[in-house]
Amino acid sequence: MSTQRSSVFLRLWRGLLFSLFYVKEVVASSFLVAYDILTPRLYSRPGIIAVSLCSLTDRQLLVLTNLVTMTPGTLSLDLSADRSMLYIHHMHVPDPEALRRQIEEDYVRRVREIF
Repeated sequence: MSTQRSSVFLRLWRGLLFSLFYVKEVVASSFLVAYDILTPRLYSRPGIIAVSLCSLTDRQLLVLTNLVTMTPGTLSLDLSADRSMLYIHHMHVPDPEALRRQIEEDYVRRVREIF
């Protein structure tokens, strides 16, 4: 019983930390998109990246794709037939490999831990 309670508290704590992280991401992305729209010169470098999913459950996949789509400047495009890759369109892709790693570490890992 004690282990189960600590597991619930750990998931709640991780959920709270993820919520704070996600709010920060949405605010930063909103400012970046607004800056790009309001300035005369376009700074965006759009691109499509493939993110490895490492066997997420249906619920985790649903949460991840919705979080990506709700973040300004990003959009979940497609899921590979074997469900191992998620294709994401992003407005600012200066380094595709670094962005792919960032999404896998910041989003995929955290979604797996919480859900």
